Amino acid sequence: MIVVAKIGTSSLTDAEGSIRRDAIAKLCSEVADLRSDGHSVVIVTSGAIGAGLPALGLGGDRRPRDAVTLQALSAVGQSRLMGVYDAELARHDIVPGQVLLAPLDFVERRQYLQARGTLTRLLELGVVPVVNENDAIADDEIRFGDNDRLSALVAQLLGADLLVLLTDTPGLLSADPKQNPEATLIEEIVEFDKELEAIAGGPGTAGGSGGMASKLAAAKIAAWSGVRTVIAAATREHVLADAIASVPGVGTVVAPHERRLPARKLWIAFAIGASGTLRVDAGARVALERGGVSLLGAGLIEATGEFDSDDAVEIVDESGEVFAKGLVRIRSSDLPSDPSTVLVHADDLVILT
Repeated sequence: MIVVAKIGTSSLTDAEGSIRRDAIAKLCSEVADLRSDGHSVVIVTSGAIGAGLPALGLGGDRRPRDAVTLQALSAVGQSRLMGVYDAELARHDIVPGQVLLAPLDFVERRQYLQARGTLTRLLELGVVPVVNENDAIADDEIRFGDNDRLSALVAQLLGADLLVLLTDTPGLLSADPKQNPEATLIEEIVEFDKELEAIAGGPGTAGGSGGMASKLAAAKIAAWSGVRTVIAAATREHVLADAIASVPGVGTVVAPHERRLPARKLWIAFAIGASGTLRVDAGARVALERGGVSLLGAGLIEATGEFDSDDAVEIVDESGEVFAKGLVRIRSSDLPSDPSTVLVHADDLVILT
């Protein structure tokens, strides 16, 4: 079995924002146990910024917020973070391999194949890939934004059997436990709806970029890739083994979807934000859901938002329900009156229903 295990900033850092070595040691020990059982494991890790903070004396209240300084911290911290993984995995006679990925590695076909080939060969050689986003040079407008989405795309890339999102809660809870002490664990998600997304809320910690909302988004990507996801507590003993064994109560389990999407359409559907909305008539929805056709100007009722060519837009029906997403070919200021104009080409369109 191929397992992708992602651990976030909230589980890796202390109150000052610095890396907790004991958290990495626990994860590496569990990875070693899985390998002993014959499984292949990929680690997707946050923490480069946290590892850079003490080196530059910028922890605690001095933690910077501006993007350029955070990128510089990532550059300083990435090698230090990797040094901790190298030392902890070495205790189990395991060699790690650093892999820094960028969004274009999943969009451009040649880069996608190159990334898949490298990761696959590392696993064949008995190496544990340790993956992170290349934060030091990431463009704010073209980036994953959090490693939850990155881990789901890596799971798709490798055809993984299981994605485990390790966090600082037991999984997705029915309410915010800080506000409702009676909140309970949601043990299984079969379908996503607005109520679930409302429960998930926003980013969970000041140091992190994800939170439960991004974990649900990642689980969606994995589900549409045919990959089972478990959202679980990083502090739980034997959490990875329990996730593989489907132990009841291990966390929130998200079932894979019956229909699978290729990597590029996964990226369009779930990994980039929408800059606007195209409202279409009933005939256009029927035609698009039938498949193989582009959205033409003839079906457009109205457009909202400001977007450029190649920006992502949501496509809604007359009632306002989002049923598709795609990359628009026309700027919002240049929408034509010609009914034959292609607004979203079929190759850039994803049906979400």
